[in-house]
Amino acid sequence: MITITIYQKSDIYVGFESKGHAGYGEEGYDIICAAVSALTINTINSIETFTEDVFTVRQNEGYVKFVLKNPVTNTAVLFLKSMILGLKMIQENYGNKYIDLVYKEV
Repeated sequence: MITITIYQKSDIYVGFESKGHAGYGEEGYDIICAAVSALTINTINSIETFTEDVFTVRQNEGYVKFVLKNPVTNTAVLFLKSMILGLKMIQENYGNKYIDLVYKEV
């Protein structure tokens, strides 16, 4: 299972941590892992490319942690909301067996 913890301060998203593997398909052919990776990495790349936000990121096999530093722009929050929407759609279509979204106040 992939567990994605969404970090928020009040109602503002400020980062996320994604860990684990979905186990939906064979390694290298798991469409849920591929979709989650595409959403999370594209979000990081978009924030880096299209905003001036400062952040930290750590990445290993099956693990990504991304945290924005203050101040957080509306554009960065919009990118995070878009990622969360995509993750919710994956969860709705494939179920809680493969992906779990957790929200954490930081």
